[in-house]
Amino acid sequence: MLGISDLDEETWNDLEALLVQADLGIETVEAVLAELKARTRDEGWTQTGQLRAGLVDVLAALIVPPPGIENNPDGPTVIVVVGVNGSGKTTSTAKLGKRYHEAGYKVVFAAADTFRAAAVEQLESWGQRLGVRVVSGQAGGDPGAVTYDAIQSAISKGEDVVLVDTAGRLHTRFNLMEELKKVHRVAGKALPGAPHHVWLVMDATTGQNALQQAKAFKETVGVTGVILAKLDSSARGGMAFAIQHTLGLPILFAGLGEGPDDLEPFDAQAFIDSILAGFRE
Repeated sequence: MLGISDLDEETWNDLEALLVQADLGIETVEAVLAELKARTRDEGWTQTGQLRAGLVDVLAALIVPPPGIENNPDGPTVIVVVGVNGSGKTTSTAKLGKRYHEAGYKVVFAAADTFRAAAVEQLESWGQRLGVRVVSGQAGGDPGAVTYDAIQSAISKGEDVVLVDTAGRLHTRFNLMEELKKVHRVAGKALPGAPHHVWLVMDATTGQNALQQAKAFKETVGVTGVILAKLDSSARGGMAFAIQHTLGLPILFAGLGEGPDDLEPFDAQAFIDSILAGFRE
């Protein structure tokens, strides 16, 4: 813990430990500390209160401001949701559907996770609860075909938003990532310009592996934003700073629990406060 005494070597060591334990990633931690040491020297800081205020500024500067989520004016807005196995992807897709549905949009779920029957059943259950139509295919079928059918039917029915739930996949599996590329291409064939958004669901407990995951998905399908799931756990999700610092991807939403309403627009200040919970002035 950081004490209330003047800044010394122990203060810096404690701060470094705090940031590492929060999973910011070594490269990001080093960049943050270098900036803080430069400011301490230039501005003559001597107290931890000054250091903490500076830390808040530095961390805030790393956060990419979320862009306005634009809808497609020429038909349905197609959003492809991607992520590794167990990241909370299907649940996040359903929660997004609830948000859009309650905002007055006509939503359709594309159950393109054809390899996991539970994912299709989960979306169908959500669809029944929300009054949202679900397009699915045969178990083990072509996820691209499900995506194409969902978009085409949304166009014909005048629906506003197509949320495509893709199969969770390890970012290191070439064939699975190539299949994800196909889903992306097929969406464009079904509706020129689609998908309009590709959102990566990240498990806040992932830690250091998160950056490589995000990098692989961005390179493969052009991820445009991140949903940080499971922030209600003990992990603080500091890897989000590394993702933004290194890849420039904004955090759009945060999953704060298992309930249907536990998906909220990302609150940068609340996130920073949670990271600094162990920094006592």
